[in-house]
Amino acid sequence: MIPMPVSTDNAHRYTWGTGCDGWYLVRAQGMSVIAERMPPGTREARHWHARAIQFFYVLTGSLQMEVEGAVHDLPPGCGIEIPSGTAHQARNTGSSDTTFLVISAPPHQGDRRESDTAEI
Repeated sequence: MIPMPVSTDNAHRYTWGTGCDGWYLVRAQGMSVIAERMPPGTREARHWHARAIQFFYVLTGSLQMEVEGAVHDLPPGCGIEIPSGTAHQARNTGSSDTTFLVISAPPHQGDRRESDTAEI
C-alpha cells in the first residue's frame, strides 16, 4: 500500500460528547493518531485505559488535563503523556475551540474504562 496524505478534510470523522469532533488520522495495529476538537466548556468523562499509553498534544486553544487529581493547563505546543491505568479527563475551560492530537499505543478502542473516582 502506498501512503497517502491525510488531514481532517479526508479522514474518518466521528462526534463525541456535546459538540466535540474527532478524526482518525492513523488507525494501525500498534497505534492510533486522532485529531480532536473541543468547543469551549466541554469535557470528556473521566476514565482510564487498561493497555493504551496516550499522549495529548495541543495544537490550538488550551487544554486542561486532570490526571489522578493533578490539574495541568496545556497551551499550544505542549503535551502530556498519560500512562496506562491512569485516570484522566480532558477539559476545555477556555473561550475558544481547542484542537489537539491524541496518540495511543496500542490503539485505545475497546480499552477504555470509566473511572470509579468522581470528577475532580
